[in-house]
Amino acid sequence: MGKVIKHLRMLGLALIDAAIVFFSYAFSLFLRYDKFNYFTESEHLQNLVYCLPIILFVHFLVFSAMNFYRTIWHYAGVIEIAKIAIGSFIATVFTFAVFLCYSAAKGTLETQLAVLPESVYATAPFFIAVIIMAERFTIRAIRKFVDKGNNETKFGLKGRTMIIGAGDAASLLLDNMKVSDKFGGIMPICLIDDNPKKQGMYLHNCPVMGTRHDIIKLAKIKKIDLIIFCIPSCPAEEKAKILKICQKTDCKLKTLPPIYQIENADYVSTKNVRNVEIEDLLGREPIRLELDCVEDYVGGKTVLVTGGGGSIGSELCRQIAANNPKKLVIFDIYENNAYDIQNELKHSYPELDLSVLIGSVRDTRRINYVFKRFKPEVVYHAAAHKHVPLMEDSPNEAVKNNVFGTLKTVRAADKYNAERFVLISTDKAVNPTNIMGASKRMCEMIVQAYNRLSDTNFVAVRFGNVLGSNGSVVPLFKRQIEQGGPVTVTDPSIIRYFMTIPEAVSLVLQAGAYAKGGEIFVLDMGEPVKIIDLAENLIRLSGFTPYVDIDIKFTGLRPGEKKFEELLMSEEGLTQTENKLIFIGQPIQFDENEFIEALDTYKEKIYDDGNEIKEWVKKFVPTYQIPK
Repeated sequence: MGKVIKHLRMLGLALIDAAIVFFSYAFSLFLRYDKFNYFTESEHLQNLVYCLPIILFVHFLVFSAMNFYRTIWHYAGVIEIAKIAIGSFIATVFTFAVFLCYSAAKGTLETQLAVLPESVYATAPFFIAVIIMAERFTIRAIRKFVDKGNNETKFGLKGRTMIIGAGDAASLLLDNMKVSDKFGGIMPICLIDDNPKKQGMYLHNCPVMGTRHDIIKLAKIKKIDLIIFCIPSCPAEEKAKILKICQKTDCKLKTLPPIYQIENADYVSTKNVRNVEIEDLLGREPIRLELDCVEDYVGGKTVLVTGGGGSIGSELCRQIAANNPKKLVIFDIYENNAYDIQNELKHSYPELDLSVLIGSVRDTRRINYVFKRFKPEVVYHAAAHKHVPLMEDSPNEAVKNNVFGTLKTVRAADKYNAERFVLISTDKAVNPTNIMGASKRMCEMIVQAYNRLSDTNFVAVRFGNVLGSNGSVVPLFKRQIEQGGPVTVTDPSIIRYFMTIPEAVSLVLQAGAYAKGGEIFVLDMGEPVKIIDLAENLIRLSGFTPYVDIDIKFTGLRPGEKKFEELLMSEEGLTQTENKLIFIGQPIQFDENEFIEALDTYKEKIYDDGNEIKEWVKKFVPTYQIPK
């Protein structure tokens, strides 16, 4: 349907242009005569009618070659005006040349078909260009007037506007505002830029009126409704600082994304402006995936992702699929999640060799069947129970799934000669105060133990909280805000490290590329974030005022919950990798054989659901602090 509409639009423009060309030639001929009857009885008018198909055909070819019918005239400017003028002139010259060649072939320049008066060829392109310009820009003006109200509502962009930044992006955006119907309701009032040389200057007739320190004052004095952050190349830390200042105003806040997310940096269009997200306020540069090193070890390989339907597992599958694996195998106990990622990957990567299997890593026969059938060369183990409070109430399940599920998957990887095995771990494994964290520390120990016993390279990747993952605070806060509050925070002083899901997966993939065996990879996640600040920022980004429109309620620390998380244990040192944000923690020494034997001895007891499970875990994780 879209293609039909596009072709009909092009046909309509071509027919209008044909009428304009005929009128321009006829009017140019009319100007040569003193009286109307001389014009209507002129043999030149008969020649014009007789030659009209050739004239229209030549003009259509030239106009098409210059993209008259593929140009988006809503954004037309000086370049498009110049193209209309040049195209009209070239088409007229070609028309004259065609007639001249035909006359030469007939042996005379005086034949009826040969010539229109020379004055017609001189004036016709002028009329063609002027009328086509008027027609194109009139249509645009009418549509802008008709759609203005609808687009203001749709894009939420209207009112007195302050723009942060007075550089190239701001210039392109301001220029775009003049011609875009989607910005019909915006009134640029002032620009903000920290460069002292720009103070008092004008950009597209909009004044630079101050620095970041003047944002709050100017927003009040100038009665600003909307602030657009327009420095896509700004470092994340500086961007976060400026946005936090903007949040202290009552203005609606929008932003351009980082420069690498803009498809064409030479053309900042209306579609680039988006809402400010919580990620913009973290103040840390996003992780960049080194595609070459990842594709070198994933490309052409059979890759297995356990827990492939979860938040981390599904993003792993997306990024692996983009790196040309020989085959991708997804293994998950929860069929709905597995079904969703299966459909998504089939649509996005139709050529991908994909198998999706349902099963549990706790099922020895099932996990061995998967390894025997597919012989995966690279394994990402993301299957785990992760909810701290739930695991405190069901500690045996945490150990069954996390510890023994990992043990069974590790043994299958060893038995069927996988090349690399990457465990998804967590900062909660460091000096754990809950059974979930302690169980993940035991998973790390299993990986380290088998790395010394096996030819497979076993590694672990440890990171903090993931924004937007299932069960994380951000989706919870958003739901609470949608319901009118209150937003629940356990403790006003609690802090956490955060990263986005794509960042977490980028770390996992790169760690697999760097793996030599036995490492625990740790991400430099920047400064930790206070959960109370996160809650307040989300409330403001939702258009409300904390403690006024949406209340925040403190519920107290949950069982096993820390006020702050750590990424390393005191015994572990740090070694930097090629990526300056990825470090390797040195393995803590322990008796691997005794540890593995103890697991085998105790594996039947965990099914009794006895209360001694936490004391047993503490024997292997001395830093585990059992909640009182």
